[in-house]
Amino acid sequence: MQFLQQLIEFIGNHYWLTGAFLVVLALLIFTEGRKSGKALTSQQATALINRENALVVDVRPKKEFAAGHIVDSINIPLDSFATRMVELDKYKEKPIILACANGQHSGAASRQLKAAGYTQISRLAHGISGWRADNLPLVK
Repeated sequence: MQFLQQLIEFIGNHYWLTGAFLVVLALLIFTEGRKSGKALTSQQATALINRENALVVDVRPKKEFAAGHIVDSINIPLDSFATRMVELDKYKEKPIILACANGQHSGAASRQLKAAGYTQISRLAHGISGWRADNLPLVK
């Protein structure tokens, strides 16, 4: 009960700070909610690739893709994703894992795929950098 009284007193004394915290919290929830597709760890992605033959689509620029990418992944850079998305039509019923450099840009591609009717979309949580950090293989 004392904690609740202290919390109410703190909010009363620091309403600007409390308001700023609530705004930041709402923005965080909104931003995370806009990301489409389930975020997978490297291990979960590997299991999905091995068990369900998931397709990995790398949305990094061609130069970064050439420097190292997941085996059998295809490259459709994010800046041309909207126009090249038709290349994925034959995989519409297959699980698709989107990968970018750090896991921050694959959400945009995921939203585009969802809008086009794709249902089995996942994102590599920390992107290729997370894949590297887990010492998983990349091909050049």
